[in-house]
This record gives sequence, C-alpha cells and structure tokens, in this order.
Amino acid sequence: MSDPITIATLSAEEMEATLPELLAVLRDAIAGGASVGFLPPLDDEEGLAYWRATIAAVGGGSRVLLAARWVGGPILGTVQLDLAMRPNGRHRAEVSKLLVLRAARRQGLGRALMVALEAEARRIGRTTLILDTRQGDPSELLYARLGYRLTGVVPQYARSADGTLDATAFYHKLLPGEEG
Repeated sequence: MSDPITIATLSAEEMEATLPELLAVLRDAIAGGASVGFLPPLDDEEGLAYWRATIAAVGGGSRVLLAARWVGGPILGTVQLDLAMRPNGRHRAEVSKLLVLRAARRQGLGRALMVALEAEARRIGRTTLILDTRQGDPSELLYARLGYRLTGVVPQYARSADGTLDATAFYHKLLPGEEG
C-alpha cells in the first residue's frame, strides 16, 4: 500500500452516513464470488436491508464493525465481530464478513483488518474467536497465517452462484488472555 490506511471501529451513526460505501463493498464482494451469505446479483433492497440490520446490531452493542480506508478516501474493506451475548459466552465472538474491494486486494488490507479486529476483541474481553469460510477460498491461507486453526469442515454447507453446494471450513483462534 502506498498511501497510509486507517482502520476504525464505526458507530451506528457513522455506518448510516457511509451506507452507500458499505453497500458498494458488499456488492463488489458478492460480484467477485465471495461466499458471504448472498448470491449475485445483489439488489439494492436486499443489500440495504442487510446493512440496516447490521447498523441496528452495532447500535445495540451485539456487533462491532471495523472499516479500512486510505486516509481521506472511501471505505475499501470491512470486518465484523458478532458478540456472543449469553452469560456463558461473553468471552467469545464470531468473525464475519471480511470484505475487501477487489481493486484494493493483495495490499494487506484483509490482514490489517483482522489484526485490528483481534486487538478490538482483546480490548473488550473476547478471547475465543470463531469464523467460517468456503473451503478452498484464498481466505483460508490468510486465516491460517494469522494463527486460526481448522476446527472442522461441513460438506454441502452453502450454495454458490452456480448452484453447487460448497463445503465450509470452520476455524477458531484463542487469543492471549483468559485461560479455561
């Protein structure tokens, strides 16, 4: 990356103000074949409904959203931390929707977002992280390099754009902190 990037946790209000940018990142990821719960093409109504639900979760304190951008520029990528809210799970969270615009990939944004997410997780006392991704996706290499361990694979878990059922790999990482 030639320009400095910033990664920040966005409030619900900041998310609302950047809704077109968030929608563009989600749409780009889906158009590029990312397995993030949607099938292409993503229409505005479906994308906006997703982001509005995410804004509500952030506003309600059950989710954290981090966004990356070049200084002064639009959002290039996001990642979310879904917080377990029950008393026996307040030490864990699920990593979801690591999205980076295709034009901004291979510059370290995904890694930077994950490192920032882990720092935020530790800051709020979340030491057990889980995530899932389509088996065989390039993201598996990123997660492995960051120390995530394969927990298991579920065959035929998610439908892809071409209609096939893809296996999903589940990963976990124990952050330094609370010991079991």
